[in-house]
Amino acid sequence: MSKFSVVILTFNSQKYLREVLNSVEFADEVVVVDSGSSDETLGICSEFKNVRVLSQKWLGFGAQKQYGVDSAKFDWVFVLDSDEIFTNELRDELKNVLNESKFRAYKVARLNYFFGKSIKSMGLYPDFSVRFFNKKYASFDGREIHEKVVLNDKNEKFGEFKNHFIHYAYDSVYQFIDKQNRYSTLGAKRNIFKAIFNPFWTFFRLFILKGGFKDGFDGYVIAKLYAQYTFWKYIK
Repeated sequence: MSKFSVVILTFNSQKYLREVLNSVEFADEVVVVDSGSSDETLGICSEFKNVRVLSQKWLGFGAQKQYGVDSAKFDWVFVLDSDEIFTNELRDELKNVLNESKFRAYKVARLNYFFGKSIKSMGLYPDFSVRFFNKKYASFDGREIHEKVVLNDKNEKFGEFKNHFIHYAYDSVYQFIDKQNRYSTLGAKRNIFKAIFNPFWTFFRLFILKGGFKDGFDGYVIAKLYAQYTFWKYIK
């Protein structure tokens, strides 16, 4: 079986980090790229033999992740956030893929948790993104936010895993507001027309068309918060 690396970005990420690192102990290497943590992040990393910590001033999401990928020892890389947990089913599937990989890069689903509850409506599941790839043939596009993995050969296709990992997206409304306020600043594109109309469309699409109403009040709150994020992004 081919060896592979896991790349994780951290910054004051102590809350879920031990659980994250426990879930990827089967990896041949874990590269943690830390951008100046002052909490217990580095101490937690030191508890794991397969973890190698690199200090790097923040470059933006795309460039920071690519720095970790370039620093990985092995060609196959899985990029994981510091609040994302490998499931046993995904671990077993990844091992099988490494034995006989048919693609250069793979999309992986994530199951998002909002306020302690898993949410599968509103297009939030399976929520595929490219996380596992051979760095000889793929890389991050370098965008500061909403970065993505692209294949060197545009004619090639992405594979797709059947199993998901778990993402602890937001524990509270306060955390959601704080994070989306920062993200809306990074992705700001001032447009008064879109600031007025797009939030209504965002709410309608998530809560009605995407079935957010099935999750009751939680679905309403999540749709409302994403609509607010849309307003911030364009008014800024």
